[in-house]
Amino acid sequence: HFKIFNDKFVKNLIMDLKAIPNLKYLESNNFFLIAGPCAIEGEEMAFKIAENCIKICDKLKVPYIFKGSFKKANRSRIDSFTGIGDEIALKILKKIRDHFNIPVITDIHNEIDAKLAAEYVDILQIPAFLARQTDLLVAAAKTNKIINLKKGQFMSPESMQFAVNKIIDSGNENLMVTDRGTMFGYQDLIVDFRGIPIMKSYATTVLDVTHSLQKPNQTSGVTGGLPEMIETIARAGVVNEVDGLFIETHFEPEKALSDGKNMLPIKSLEEILSRLISIRKTINSFKS
Repeated sequence: HFKIFNDKFVKNLIMDLKAIPNLKYLESNNFFLIAGPCAIEGEEMAFKIAENCIKICDKLKVPYIFKGSFKKANRSRIDSFTGIGDEIALKILKKIRDHFNIPVITDIHNEIDAKLAAEYVDILQIPAFLARQTDLLVAAAKTNKIINLKKGQFMSPESMQFAVNKIIDSGNENLMVTDRGTMFGYQDLIVDFRGIPIMKSYATTVLDVTHSLQKPNQTSGVTGGLPEMIETIARAGVVNEVDGLFIETHFEPEKALSDGKNMLPIKSLEEILSRLISIRKTINSFKS
């Protein structure tokens, strides 16, 4: 698992997507999709979003992973929504996994979360703010679940290799990294697409489209966003051959209890995915 990178030996691990339980349509050669609400707000909304995403992905033959946070710990204000209860939300995620026979992912924030969430989901996600927290990465790795490690907004794509190595050195080789933008001043994020091929050189790589469009640190204490740019960023990711896309979606983003300002209305998902698949086919044709 080693390769030359910046004149140094670093570990190189591209995960076999077959390691993700019940991930369908891998033979389609499409990007995979991680999509769902920012947070689990209740069972009915979660099932409704999952059902619609599955219907679209089945039609387009896109490998699909349902995403939902069982709790939100990285809030700007103490009165912000954080969840409906840890085990309640985790049980909803497990119900979705079992009912629809699809993989599910949720994010964790400490070592206790790692052990708890691993009982209910297939993939544990490390939030970008916590990408360098060694104890958390080791605890997640030791669950033997697949790990999605988000690149810190403050980290270079080159430096993410060391976070990846923490997980591998803890005995877990099933992981992916996700770019969710880089801080550009205090209240903006940009996506440096030079980072995609760099991270792809050492790990399966995902582009978090919707969080990359956040406008953090607003004076209101509520994060803003630029959802009208979702397709623009997603297109660029597909052109640069990301392995997967991450898109938060909701039937009514304006009523979402978390991160509604940068979510994709679910009614727009199929049309956007169809165009992205066309781009993917064109890029794939260059290799034949």
